[in-house]
Amino acid sequence: MNNFQERVKALRAHHEELLSRKNEPMEWGNGIYDKWKNPILTAEHTPLEWRYDFSEKDNPYLMQRIMMNATLNSGALKWQGKYVLVVRVEGADRKSFFAVAESPNGVDNFRFWDEPITMPDDVIPATNIYDMRITRHEDGWIYGVFCAERHDDSQPGNLSAATATAGIARTKDLKTWERLPDLKTRSQQRNVVLHPEFVDGKYAFYTRPQDGFIDTGSGGGIGWALVDDITHAEVKEEKIINARHYHTITEVKNGEGPHPIKTPKGWLHLAHGVRATADGLRYVLYMYMTSLEDPTKVIAQPGGFFLVPQGDEYLGDVMNVAFANGWIADEDGRVFIYYASADTRMHVATSTIDKLTDYCMNTPEDGLFTAASVETIKKLVAKNKSLSPLS
Repeated sequence: MNNFQERVKALRAHHEELLSRKNEPMEWGNGIYDKWKNPILTAEHTPLEWRYDFSEKDNPYLMQRIMMNATLNSGALKWQGKYVLVVRVEGADRKSFFAVAESPNGVDNFRFWDEPITMPDDVIPATNIYDMRITRHEDGWIYGVFCAERHDDSQPGNLSAATATAGIARTKDLKTWERLPDLKTRSQQRNVVLHPEFVDGKYAFYTRPQDGFIDTGSGGGIGWALVDDITHAEVKEEKIINARHYHTITEVKNGEGPHPIKTPKGWLHLAHGVRATADGLRYVLYMYMTSLEDPTKVIAQPGGFFLVPQGDEYLGDVMNVAFANGWIADEDGRVFIYYASADTRMHVATSTIDKLTDYCMNTPEDGLFTAASVETIKKLVAKNKSLSPLS
C-alpha cells in the first residue's frame, strides 16, 4: 500500500469514528428536557466524497477540494423507521443547500445520504435557500417550506441588500422534489411553516411578516393565513396569533419553528424569540400552545425562554444563537428536539409529550413587569414553605 492509500485509509477510519460515536444525555438538566452531550451533526460529518478528490493523480496532496462550513437549522420527520433530518449544509462559499441525514435512534450515528438534494428553481432562481420546515400533510404529500433569498435589485449598489420569500416544494420520497411557486405575500417572509392539517378545507400557514430582509418593522409576530391552492399559494389575509412584546425574549422578532405537535390538550408549538443585546442579537427557543378547536387561539404560554445556548453552544459563526425548525414526536410519546447552536452545528434534546404539555400549561406566564415577576417567585416560595418537610 502506498502512502496516498494509507492516508485515505486513515482519513476514512477517522471519519467513521466520528460518525459512530455514541451519544449520552447530560446530567443535571432542568427536568423539562435532556440535552445530549455531543453535537449530532457538524461540517465534519458530511461525506468525504463531497469534500475530497480521491484521485491520486489529480489530488496527490489529498486536499479538501470543496470545504464545508456548517450544518444547521434542520427540518425533521420519522421516515421508514429512521429519524431523518433535512439539513441546511453551508459550504465554504457561503451557499447553503439541503441534504438528508438519518439515524437509527435519533441521538447519534447520523449519516448523510450519498448526494445533496437537487432542489428545482422557481421562475426567478434564488441565490441561497435554507431552513426547511418539513410537514407531512394530510393531503398525502411531504412539504418543505424554506427561505429563498435573492439580491434586492432595487438597490444595485448595495451588495448586502436582499429579499426573502417562502419557497415551497413537495415530495413523496425525500429524493425527488417538485418545486411549487413561492408563497405570494405583501411582505417579506423568512419563517413560514405549513400546518399539517386542513383548516376549513384550506392549507394553513404560520408566517412572519417583515418590512425588510432583517428588520421586522411593522411585523407584529407569528402570523396565520389560509390558502386555497398550495400550487399557487397566495396570502390574502394574515393575522398575528403570537405577538412580540417590549422587554421580552421576543422584543425584536419571533418566528415559528417546526410545525406544531397535536396532543390531547392542544397544539404544542416551538418557536424562536430574538432580542437585542450589547453584543448583538440573542436567539432563544420558547414554547406555547393553541386550541385544538381553533389553532389560532393561544391557550398557554410559559414566560421566558425554553432552551438557550450553553457552554460551547455559544461559540460559532453567529454567537448566542439557538434555533430549531425540526422535531419528531415518536409513537411512544418521546419528543426529539433538533436545534442548532451559533449557526454552526446540530444538537438534540429529548423530552416527552406529557412533560412539554405540563411545562406549557403549568409554568407561569410573563407578567411583563419586574413587579409581576417578583410576585410570581414569592408565590412559589410561599407554596414551598407551606409544604411539610417530608412531602
